[in-house]
Amino acid sequence: MKIIRFLTTQNEPLAGVLQDDGTIERLRGDLFGQLETTGQILRPEQIQYLLPPVIPPNIFALGLNYREHARETDAAIPKAPLIFIKATTSLTAHRCPILLPQAAPDEVDYEAELVIVIKKTARRVSLNEAPNYILGYTCGNDVTARDCQKRIDRQWARSKSFDTFAPTGPVLETELDPGNLRIRSFRNGQLMQDSTTADLIFSVPQIVSTLSHNFTLLPGTLIFTGTPPGVGAARRPPVFLRSGDTIAVEIEGIGRLENTVRTDQPTATD
Repeated sequence: MKIIRFLTTQNEPLAGVLQDDGTIERLRGDLFGQLETTGQILRPEQIQYLLPPVIPPNIFALGLNYREHARETDAAIPKAPLIFIKATTSLTAHRCPILLPQAAPDEVDYEAELVIVIKKTARRVSLNEAPNYILGYTCGNDVTARDCQKRIDRQWARSKSFDTFAPTGPVLETELDPGNLRIRSFRNGQLMQDSTTADLIFSVPQIVSTLSHNFTLLPGTLIFTGTPPGVGAARRPPVFLRSGDTIAVEIEGIGRLENTVRTDQPTATD
């Protein structure tokens, strides 16, 4: 089931199930509890824009979790998941702009990722139990300012957490086997990344179980599972995002997350 959150032309924030013909059947209830269809059908022209699939209490992410991505960066294969946190204020939605930050606009990179959405509170869950704590999956782009990551800060917090650096969407797919999904990214229509989740070093259940032994995972938590090879920083010459670009993430069984890129403009209070 493909669940979307959206704002109607009447400025109502709603959730619904995306149908094969592009219409949406409205949902009622709690995404993390009792949820039911209403029979009310909305047409695409009644939708103003899409919202992120969930508003997360936390955003966790993994680095170097595809074998070929580790190889393209000349990094050792990690022996345990390399975990970091993205600020929740970095969240943005399908077709919303990615802003090149004033503080670091020159080396902003894309990272196509499968994103896990947690269904219920998870603490110290086993590998076998882990799938029971997953509500579904969505597309994500772990946007990164490489200069901050590699040279200026030499750690990942700021580089991964600028406003708009966590696009997610367009849908939350609740019925999906994440073991071998094709994942791709496109910059201005050009294929940049093309792999499958079979190349993950740590599987989805391993990720959820490991994280739950280190943190309490609350309903709605997002987990970015890592990016495949083909990122801009690994190319020769490097390819970074520029104002006017379009960057898209496609994942088999979920859909296509697309965002334009523009420069973040100063405001009167800056």
